[in-house]
Parts: sequence; structure tokens; C-alpha cells
Amino acid sequence: MTRSVFRFLSRQPDPVEIANATYLLRLPKASDYRQWYQLRSESRAFLEPWEPTWRADEMTESAFRSRVIRNEQEFASGQAVPLFIFLRAQDQLVGGLTIGYIRRGAAQCCMIGYWMGERHAGKGHMAEAVKLAIPYIFSSLQLHRIEAACIPENQRSIRLLEKAGFQREGYLREYLKINGQWRDHLMFSLLSQDSVQPKNLSD
Repeated sequence: MTRSVFRFLSRQPDPVEIANATYLLRLPKASDYRQWYQLRSESRAFLEPWEPTWRADEMTESAFRSRVIRNEQEFASGQAVPLFIFLRAQDQLVGGLTIGYIRRGAAQCCMIGYWMGERHAGKGHMAEAVKLAIPYIFSSLQLHRIEAACIPENQRSIRLLEKAGFQREGYLREYLKINGQWRDHLMFSLLSQDSVQPKNLSD
């Protein structure tokens, strides 16, 4: 392991809170279940075209608690930083953003993925969450490269990434199994030295 890995792992007991005056990004808690259940349930038709097939027990409290435990384990091992996005004033869950597939060594890279509840989409919430996450990834996690992949038909996600300064790199054939089908994806990346500053974003 490199010294940067030890520095990263030494911070794991500390809670992650990435915030500004309006938004709070933090690790999921078991007590978030009710808000998560309501938001995901009412947004199911909106989210399913862009996500892996939901399991039969997807929305149960036991499955959610298992997910929270797994998230904590992945965070503690330095593999991922799964975050929920809240509006601070209302303590209202609006979506999620995961910093995943963290690779150290020669790569110093991660991949981000995100979802937004249907009634909160199109209001700039995810744009602001991405703007908060980018400095955390490059400064706190000390990574060099952020990757993101999206289905070519997902124009909203493409616009979000491009306005955040991500560059399109390639076309990945049947990259992920989404909603029961192997789907092609576009690959985007942002490097720590990229000079483009996120501005005027909208999700």
C-alpha cells in the first residue's frame, strides 16, 4: 500500500459530511429508511430505465439495512464513498451520489454514479451535489481522475457531466446490464488538473 492509502484509511472513522448552505452529502444511515423508501417508491418508473433491475426485496427495510452495512464496509475499506443528498433546511432526502470503484496505486481514480428522486429532478440539485463532490474527490481523497458512464439516450446526465467539465472519451459497447438489458454507455472523465470550472449547471 502507498502512504496515501494509509492516510485515506486513517480517516475512515470520521463521518463524511460535504456541505454548503443549502446541501448536505453524507453516508446513509439506517434511520434514513422511511425517507428513502418514500422517494424511491414514488420515483420507480422514473429511475428504472437507468438502473440495474430492482430485486424482489429491493424496498424492504431489511434490504436497506444490509445496504447501509455494506456501504459502511466499503467506505471503511476505501473502496467507495456512498452519499445521500439532503436539502439542509428541511433535512429532506432528494437523491444519492456514489463515489465508487476507487482505485489507488498507479490509477488514483474513481467512478461516480447518481440518482435523483423524480419530484426533485430538473431543479439543479444534482448539479450542486456534483460541484460539492468534485473538490472532495480531488482534495480529500487525493484522486487524480473521476470517471462517469451514462446511457447515450440519457441527455440530462450528459448535459450535467459536460457542464461540470467532464470530457467525453469513448463509447463502451454493452457496458452494464441496465433494467434487464446490456446497454451501451458513453464514458466521461474529469482530471484533477482540468481547468474547466463547473458553472450554471442544471440536472
